[in-house]
Order: sequence, then structure tokens, then C-alpha cells
Amino acid sequence: MAARSGNTCGIRERLPALLTDLYQFTMAYAYWRAGRNQEPAVFELFFRDNPFGGGFSLFAGLQDCLLFLDSFRFTDQDVEFLRSILPPTTDPAFFQFLLGLDCSAVALRSVPEGSVAFARVPLMEVEGPLAVVQLLETSLLCLVNYASLVCSNAARFRLAAGPKRKLLEMGLRRAQGPDGGLTASRYTHIGGFDLTSNVQAGFLFGIPVVGTMAHSYVTSFTSLEEVWPQVLAAANGAGDPVNVIALIKGWLGRVCELLGAEPGRIHEGELAAFTSYAIAYPHNFLPVIDSYSVGRSGLLNFCTVALALCELGYRPVGVRLDSGDLCSQSVDVRRAFRRCSEHFSVSAFESLIIVGTNNISEQSMTELNEKENEIDAVGVGTHLVTCTKQPSLGCVYKLVEVRGRPKMKISEEPEKSTVPGRKAVYRLIDSEGHPFLDLLCLKAEPPPEAGQPLSCYPLGEENSPAAVTPAQVICLRQEVFSKGQVKDHLCSAAETRAKVQSSLQTLHPRHKRLHEPDSYTVALSEKLHNLVSELQKGSSNFLLAS
Repeated sequence: MAARSGNTCGIRERLPALLTDLYQFTMAYAYWRAGRNQEPAVFELFFRDNPFGGGFSLFAGLQDCLLFLDSFRFTDQDVEFLRSILPPTTDPAFFQFLLGLDCSAVALRSVPEGSVAFARVPLMEVEGPLAVVQLLETSLLCLVNYASLVCSNAARFRLAAGPKRKLLEMGLRRAQGPDGGLTASRYTHIGGFDLTSNVQAGFLFGIPVVGTMAHSYVTSFTSLEEVWPQVLAAANGAGDPVNVIALIKGWLGRVCELLGAEPGRIHEGELAAFTSYAIAYPHNFLPVIDSYSVGRSGLLNFCTVALALCELGYRPVGVRLDSGDLCSQSVDVRRAFRRCSEHFSVSAFESLIIVGTNNISEQSMTELNEKENEIDAVGVGTHLVTCTKQPSLGCVYKLVEVRGRPKMKISEEPEKSTVPGRKAVYRLIDSEGHPFLDLLCLKAEPPPEAGQPLSCYPLGEENSPAAVTPAQVICLRQEVFSKGQVKDHLCSAAETRAKVQSSLQTLHPRHKRLHEPDSYTVALSEKLHNLVSELQKGSSNFLLAS
């Protein structure tokens, strides 16, 4: 299913130009009063630490950033509101200035969306008139921070689950508001989840949507007398509709005898719920079977109804487990399926799937691979969309150049210092095809060459140069927006998802480990290192002189 591209253009409604911090306007006004608003400036967006204690992140949210830049402008209503909250001494001409602002003079260079990304590597470089690119800060951070975080979280769940197990995102009811829920559905799919329960996300982004039934549906029934209609035609349409109740009563005794249970002990209301649902959805029968007891009722009732469907030519889908020890229950359920398949000669029971959905975390996902289990698909909600292990990626947006002059924040906390100047960013690849170092260079420097040794300064080891020789060099930066135009086509969720998997496959396993991964190296070129040292020295001399 293709995404509905028209719906992605609602960024103006989702992220209007006023959705920002007030101090962006106070700074813009001060720049304007000082006659500096048109000065060329460059900002960079990056994060300082890889999330979840891991060795990497994924960059996501670029498409929304491009749509935001394309639609950025202030309406008369916006400006009237700003007039009411800014000091009454604000020059009225400033509000006319705001009405004329757009991003026609802004350029955005970016790492490709869906790429593996690392701490301190600039994800985006934003260039343009100082007042405009300052006003963009909060919105761009808002669009990148959560998208990248939840996409990275999804990738970790995918790594924990392995490549074969299906993953279902079902976190809308636990998400931070409607927009958070939609963002989570889109970017967890991009990060590696196969399906979503979020219908609106399926409509907007083309993500496959699935759903079964809740416990409330099961507990709403009391007896088979409540089932209506009670007939179902065969799958091939031949013959008269069959009385399903009579068919099910016949199968119930045979199933209980095979599995060593008493028909009188099963919960009739649950059997009625399964029967009613099967009549409504004979091609999509996948009920939740733990409303009362999996072993004493739910499994028996499922097998009974599923066998009746098979007799009519339908293929039931499987079951969902939502409580208790999912691993051991799944083994028991699979054993029962195989016994039914062999005893009743029903091949459809060999392909029934088992879905597990019980407050799944990354740790419990990992444990699934360490225990015997028969779970084919896992649904994840709270721990995925709320990113419970880490609530924020912590992206920042820092000024690196004004009027062609490099700018640097020099902090008392060294990790908060910035790297000055306009840069080029290169990913160095080893002889086995794995990235091993991201190199930050000054924009004017010649690029590194494959097979040629170079000297660089790893961040965190600024006084210890390293010599490396890349087998391949990839330029990470692409110009994606300039002169008011998006430069490339906007990728669908499926296209970006494919990029994520391709990018992750190139990463060495030691950097993908979920626990205690090896640190990936990010380094400065010799010229950039010298510029940092020069500015630090100049700042130190200034402080001594003052």
C-alpha cells in the first residue's frame, strides 16, 4: 500500500511557525534592531551521546524538516499574537519584517535519513540569514529528537528479536499524545517493526495495519445462545450455510478428548465469543486466548472453533497470548496445534501463528531468544513508544559560523564545547566494508582519499593523533534544501525503512551489540583540530587579559 503523499503535507497544521520558544523571537528582534538579521550564519544539529547506552543511533525526521522549511512563514494572525506578547516597545516594523520571512534563502545539508549516526557528528547543517536560521532551531530539534530516538529504539528491539520474528507496534494508547503516537508508528516502522495497530498511521504512511480482539470482546459473552448469526457458508460458496453452533459442539468433545480435558470445564462465554468472531471474520480468525485460562479453556476453545472453520474450507490465522509465561505457554500451544494437525489430518494447523503481547521490553525480547519458545510475532507498546530506557536523545543546535568566521562555544564542561566552522563529514570504510571512523573536516579541505593514509584527532583524545587508511570514503553530507526548494524526492516510510536496514547491515557487530558495545570513533582532521586549539587558546588569552 502506498503512502498518501497529500496527507504528509499537513506539516503546517502539525508544526506552525509559532510552535517554538519565545526567546527565538526575542533574539530575532535583537538581531534585527542591530541590523544583523541578514548576516550569513551556519548552525549544526547533533547529539552528544549515543542513546540507550548503545553504540549508535539512527537519524530520522529529515522529511518532516524539509516539509517544515517548505511551509515556513508567519500569517497575519501569527504576527498579531506576537504583537500581543512581545514588549509594547517593540518596533512595529519588526512585525512587517516577520510577515515577509520564509526559507527561500536557507540551505540545508544533511546526513541521509535512515543512516546510522554517531554522537558529535553533525546530522544537519543549516545555512541562511541569521534571524531566520535562529527561528528554525526549536522546530527542527522537535522534529529530529523524538523521531531519531524512537527509530533507534525500534532498531534495538529488532536486533534483540532477530531478523525472522514479526514485530507489531501497538503503542498508540500509551503514546505522548496523538502526534507522538503517529510519529512513533511511522518511525518504529522505519526502525524495523513490520506492522502497526495504528489505523491513521496506515492511512497516512502506508504501514501494514493489523488487529485482533481485546479481552472485553471475550468477556462480553456468556453463552452460545448469544451468538448471531449462527450459520456460515463454506469458503468455496458451495451448498447451504452450515449451523456453526452444531458444528462446534461436535468438535468440542473431540478436542477435549484429544487434549485430555473435560468439555464441561471450558468457559462457554469464551467459546461463544470465539464462535461469533469466527463467523464475522472466517479468513482472519486470531483471538486472544488468556481471558480465563489458556490451558483449561482458551486453547481448547480456539482449537474447537478453528477446526470447524477448517472443515468449512477456511484457514484460521492463530492465537494471541497476553499474560503469564509467554515462552512456556507458546510451547504448550504449539504442541496442541501439532497434535490436532496429526490426529485430525488438518494441515492448516501446521501454519498457525502465535503472537505474544505482554508488556514487552528490550530485555524480555532478548530473553525470548534465550528460552525455548514458539512465538512467531511480538507486539510491543509502552516500552517502545515511550522509550522508557531514555526519554530524550538530547539533540542540540549550535552556531558554528557567522559572516564566514568560525564560532565556538567553549564550556566549563568540555563535552558541551562545540566544534567550530563549516564542515564536511566523511565516513571511512575498512577493507571488509564496515565503517570504522567518521571524520569532520573544514569545508575548504580536500576530501580524504581511499587507500591514502591520513592523520586525525579522535574526539575525547584531542592530543593523541591517530593514523588511519580508509579502503573507501563516503561523503555523508547532501544538500537537500536550497533556494526554497526541496532538492530530492520525499521518501516513503518503506523506502527509508530499507535504507535503515542497509545502513545497519554495514555496521560491525561490535558496534551493534545491545550491551557494552565498542565505541565508534569520531575524529577531527588536523586542520580542524588546529582551528579548535587556536580558538581555545584565544579564548583563554582573552580571559587572562580581562
